[in-house]
Amino acid sequence: MRSKPPLITDPPVTSSPDPLQEPWTGLHRLFIAYIRVECGLSENTVDNYGRDLTYLFQSLHYFGVKELESTTPRLVVDHMQALTSVRKLAAESTVRHLTTVRMFFRWARTTGRISQDPTTILERPHRWRRLPDTLSPGQLERLLNVSRDQDLYDGNLALRLRDVAMLELMYSSGLRASEVCNCQLQDYFVTLGAIRLLGKGNKQRMVPVGKPAQAALDEYLTQARHLLAEWQTQGRLFISVRGKPLTRAAVWQIVKRNAAAAGLAGVYPHQLRHSFATHLVIGGADLRVVQEFLGHSDIATTAIYTHVDRARLKSVHAKFHPRERRA
Repeated sequence: MRSKPPLITDPPVTSSPDPLQEPWTGLHRLFIAYIRVECGLSENTVDNYGRDLTYLFQSLHYFGVKELESTTPRLVVDHMQALTSVRKLAAESTVRHLTTVRMFFRWARTTGRISQDPTTILERPHRWRRLPDTLSPGQLERLLNVSRDQDLYDGNLALRLRDVAMLELMYSSGLRASEVCNCQLQDYFVTLGAIRLLGKGNKQRMVPVGKPAQAALDEYLTQARHLLAEWQTQGRLFISVRGKPLTRAAVWQIVKRNAAAAGLAGVYPHQLRHSFATHLVIGGADLRVVQEFLGHSDIATTAIYTHVDRARLKSVHAKFHPRERRA
């Protein structure tokens, strides 16, 4: 009987997985085609699942597994433990990784590539939900105004107006970075003061656009966008200096550039979405309405913002309650 190899300790820890060898390359390609075509998963999800699967195959290769059928539950457990001890993956990333591994072996079992699924006895861990990072109203005011007050683009006013409009819209309507990239000109309805978004799972939703964001969008569309893409009358709402659609990486860079200029560290695009939802809940908005605005299919996902509100209430209680103040 082959002895169980040790946990992964030797492979280098890198931000991206190393290239695969056969037979893992072929399995990787087939599974990615399955989740992209038959499951219809988004490209972001496909990329994440692909990276998860690469890490799994690297572990199996390191454990000396030559064929998928030889994968045992013990090896899968060792692999999952190594994600925390070696790869240093966060808790939520580890839970998603287990979802990928389960889905892959279920596919392999269904397609006859293995006779037994080694993940069936594994318990599904409870997802630890970290409270979302949010910006205070004062911090948001600094972030949203920085491109109005500072020249971050060497005199290119069009890019400054684009940044103001983009940041205002992200906070006003709770956009994901991918939604910023994919939003079309015709998705913004000026007379309605609303924007149509295509979210996860190709779900459409209409979200109101606040007055400051409407004003910023109007200024960008009338004074700036045609300077970035003079020949374009249709296409994406937000574009680069070369008139091309923005990428998710570009949205990250724009947010980071403006945040740094505003003296804010560690700001990322989704933080504006978290702030949008949190401030609505704190202001008394109905949770079901916030769910619709965010495009969540399950209200349990939206409910995390009520915990943020409770944390604030607890701090207020501790600060102002007479007995708490004397303690």
